[in-house]
Amino acid sequence: MIAENFKCPDAGRVVKTHTGYSAFIPAPLPPKLEYDNGLVLLLSQADTALSELAGVGRLLPNPHLLISPLARREAVLSSRIEGTRATLSDVLLDEAAAPRGESRETDLLEVRNYIMAMEYGTARLAELPLSLRLVCELHAKLMDGVRGNHATPGEFRRSQNWIGPAGSSPESAPYVPPPPEELMACLGQWELFLHERDHMPVLIQCALMHEQFEAIHPFLDGNGRIGRLLITLFLMERGRMRQPLLYLSDFIEAHRQDYYDLLQRVRTHGDWNAWLRFFLTGVAEIARDASRRATRLLELREQYRVQFAGKANVGTVLDQLFVNPFITAAMAAETLKSSTPTASRTLGILETAGVLREISGRKWGRTWLAGTILDVIQETPTCPILFNPAPVIPGR
Repeated sequence: MIAENFKCPDAGRVVKTHTGYSAFIPAPLPPKLEYDNGLVLLLSQADTALSELAGVGRLLPNPHLLISPLARREAVLSSRIEGTRATLSDVLLDEAAAPRGESRETDLLEVRNYIMAMEYGTARLAELPLSLRLVCELHAKLMDGVRGNHATPGEFRRSQNWIGPAGSSPESAPYVPPPPEELMACLGQWELFLHERDHMPVLIQCALMHEQFEAIHPFLDGNGRIGRLLITLFLMERGRMRQPLLYLSDFIEAHRQDYYDLLQRVRTHGDWNAWLRFFLTGVAEIARDASRRATRLLELREQYRVQFAGKANVGTVLDQLFVNPFITAAMAAETLKSSTPTASRTLGILETAGVLREISGRKWGRTWLAGTILDVIQETPTCPILFNPAPVIPGR
């Protein structure tokens, strides 16, 4: 890491480690912020979009309907940023085939772990506030039995890590987080900030919380996924959403280099406003997209309920299809708590009506897909092209 690149004392300080390389220690939050007109406008737009999404969430008839497929979409996208290749269809089809979590395919296991951590964190908020303890519990769920599980799941690192291209070292990497002996002090300050209330807008605090978590990089692996998961959990804990509907990985994936560059620019130049503009733009765009997507799914569900009114078994299976649009006769029988022939007849009604189509081509162990539902779930949102942040001028 080149110490001279870190030009802003207010952002943090560079230290020389006992082995000779430089590392960065972020300053305690919050920084001094300038709320210019552009930032205030973006904050208002993001806050409005998030409130509208929360309103849609209150219309959900069942917490598992709609939330479940959106959460799985986030798990796929967040894991993809870290290099997995699983698609949403892969994950949903795998769950239909192995609903108890028996999948052995590595990428799918990583996505399933993310889903497990997300669901665990959402439930845990009822009894434990966001804290270092909960962060460790989430990490243990995320890293259990997958690549990186050698990296002490659920434990903060006791050795140095760094952020850079493959083959880089602490000397050559663009960024080296706090050394192990400084880690717990940094995390303690981060947790104190996490617990502050009513000192600043929630979305601004959320953006700062995420940026500093990534700067501290407290685990040997899984930091990015935990950091993105904390955004959703923070907004839920602060009462901005009752249901976990906002996930920023889609926006981050679409603008990945901007994301990394702006996080680094906070460290090197203290440019919090550029980062905040990026974050608030992402919240506004993804909240609007999630509202549209959830509304379309609710409308489609109502359309089907009218179409199959009076057919209780069909309605029950339809609700399951909004959790996972892939289904087998065994899954339908479990959902209906009925025999397999009864479930098969129900699937036949939906297939005849064009809601389902058989995709396995087999006579036994067949799988059906509700394609219209899947199309809505996995449709790619249209994210705007962001202006690049102001270029770094030598000497500034």
